[in-house]
Amino acid sequence: MYDFAPTDAADKATLYADLLSAADALTGAEPDSVANMANVSALLWQFLPDLNWAGFYRLVGDELVLGPFQGKPACIRIPMGRGVCGAAAATGETQLVEDVHAFPGHIACDAASASEIVVPILRDGRVVGVLDLDSPKPARFDSDDTAGLEALVAVIAARVG
Repeated sequence: MYDFAPTDAADKATLYADLLSAADALTGAEPDSVANMANVSALLWQFLPDLNWAGFYRLVGDELVLGPFQGKPACIRIPMGRGVCGAAAATGETQLVEDVHAFPGHIACDAASASEIVVPILRDGRVVGVLDLDSPKPARFDSDDTAGLEALVAVIAARVG
């Protein structure tokens, strides 16, 4: 049985350090990428406040295909370059969007989403998927979230891709 829980620390650096430690412990010895994506999405849901979606899209051919997640049912397939997830996959760069309604071509899987962060997952220098987090709060994500999530993805990339 695993019993991971965020500490009551007020700062994001400690929160993300705890999240990364838990994700590393859960995925380090597990070879199945789907199991690892499922556990990491559950940890994100548990550790990070004010989310309405947390999960993965895998790059299959020339489109992103829904992977394990927490939240409401989501879009199943996203073309490369379309929406926030497609932009992250096409550019290989994290997309931090304070207001999804102002993002050209945003795909609204959940009308309650107001802000989003998408981190590309790179393996051997190529995008293999993305980590996607949505929030009903405008400007929910900041540079601390970017740094924390990019560090997380760097640790788990070979375990989920």
